[in-house]
Amino acid sequence: MKTESTNEHDPSGSGVMSNDLIKALIDNYRQNQMTAINEKMGITDAQCIWFDLPKLKNFINQIEQEASKINPEYTQEELGIRFYYAAYPKIENWDIMESHPVPQEYSERHTLVMIPTMKKEGEEGEVINYDFHALPNFKGKTISTALYARGKNPPSKDMGENQGTLSPPASSLGML
Repeated sequence: MKTESTNEHDPSGSGVMSNDLIKALIDNYRQNQMTAINEKMGITDAQCIWFDLPKLKNFINQIEQEASKINPEYTQEELGIRFYYAAYPKIENWDIMESHPVPQEYSERHTLVMIPTMKKEGEEGEVINYDFHALPNFKGKTISTALYARGKNPPSKDMGENQGTLSPPASSLGML
């Protein structure tokens, strides 16, 4: 199984998709996963999330800055972003969102959480993209999994991003 994002039909390897394929994949999601979620949960779930370009560029810049503090020799090819599917809590549990204010109308809808990754070669030579986010190590302290694997110190700040605009509840105008 390939681990790199390439498109074998595109000699440049850019991963560019045709509009027809994009539309078909989105339609598959809407007809299957989204329909199942909406029917099972009795809600109208989000079907997309939008981030403005400055927010994305800033996030990428933060990743590069934090990685260079750890090891100035890191290259862009060793860094990445993993997108986790996530879901906002029910209204009765909304207090967990206190430190990350988003509209309560996002309650129970799915979202994405972006976590920086750093590559490290595994024991058998395979490339592993370790999450940059913090997990407990064996001494009960919090340390980045990627940095722990490399024997380095954790980043100086939290490095996840989530605050985009969900649709719905935002307007679906302009979408496929």
